[in-house]
Amino acid sequence: MRPITQSNRLVGVRYDVRGPILEEAQRLEREGHEILKLNIGNPAPFGFEAPPELAEAMSDALATAQGYSDSRGVLRSREAVAKHYTEIGVTGIGPDDVYLGNGVSELISLVLQALISPGDEILVPAPDYPLWTAQVTLQGAAAVHYPCDEANGWMPDLDVIETLITPHTKGIVLINPNNPTGAVYSPELVRGFAALAERHGLVLMADEIYDRILYGGATHEHAALHVTDTLCLTFGGLSKSHRVAGYRSGWLVTSGDRARASDFLEGLTLLANMRMCANVPAQHAIPVALEVESSIDSLCAPGGRLFEQRIAAHSLLTDIPGVTCELPGGAMYLFPRLDPEMYPIADDQQFVIELLRATRVLVTNGRGFNLPTPDHLRFVTLPEVPVLSEAIERIAGYLDEIRVA
Repeated sequence: MRPITQSNRLVGVRYDVRGPILEEAQRLEREGHEILKLNIGNPAPFGFEAPPELAEAMSDALATAQGYSDSRGVLRSREAVAKHYTEIGVTGIGPDDVYLGNGVSELISLVLQALISPGDEILVPAPDYPLWTAQVTLQGAAAVHYPCDEANGWMPDLDVIETLITPHTKGIVLINPNNPTGAVYSPELVRGFAALAERHGLVLMADEIYDRILYGGATHEHAALHVTDTLCLTFGGLSKSHRVAGYRSGWLVTSGDRARASDFLEGLTLLANMRMCANVPAQHAIPVALEVESSIDSLCAPGGRLFEQRIAAHSLLTDIPGVTCELPGGAMYLFPRLDPEMYPIADDQQFVIELLRATRVLVTNGRGFNLPTPDHLRFVTLPEVPVLSEAIERIAGYLDEIRVA
């Protein structure tokens, strides 16, 4: 009989954050090994609890949240999101400009399905959160990666980006703060992205899920503040800042020139209707989350867990010979570089698997984030300092064994 095969649309689609490396970790766990998992930005397993008000709001809503909501989301929750961005300074935002989703991931998928066709191009940072490249590829379009310069704090160069624009380019992705590097872009750079998008009529897609996870005086600039003459799509949610990744409470805000984008927005609404609605109980956590004071600021301040773990992990990693790392201004990751002269890695995915087998520490390879070179790792800083110290000590021991003299 004819074999049952996967769709040819999956050719070239990768999502290494949950790929072969994780499968090897799961195999080792089945054999009885305990794995230190530093591969996913999932706060709950590391003792970060949701604000109790959010859990209470979701619980209280269960009795009345048994049916479908409006396909865009519960009105009160959409009003809360619109009010949040209005208070930030984004003008002309109402609840009809907000779509709620099962996390930002679902909304990225809906947007790209509605926006791009085979042969189109989307500008995506390198490195990027790999879902962006995967979803662009899945639609038969091309993810054109613009480089972020490690020597300049992982900042992109707008002049270089502009040379990559062609008649096929439909949009540009801005991940700020960046995952995996933690780079936080200056207001001037964000304004430059907005001006570039307007100059070329591109949709600016601003992935701002880490907008409240900031360190050392870093400030976040919302892209939507600077877009009027093209369409801006802002992605945000509660998974990181409010530590409820499992609630899948994400949102998309449309702003800028929506009249010019009416056909696209009609398509986006069609796709939102087709998925019926997002998880309804979790939508009820959104107004509470945006109304109460968040504890994320204290976690990111000196003395807070996220701040201290980031500093400790960075210090321990950069004490390893041949390992360098930019200290991030945001998010919850480190993206260290292994000197290719000391660690000549040809296949970084295989290297991470071998590291896992030797140390029982699970990290992610840099090319899994569409970095072109095999010399980086992404390292989650969510565990407490003793766990991070143990993990990095094991990694240091392995690197000492394989280091070229």
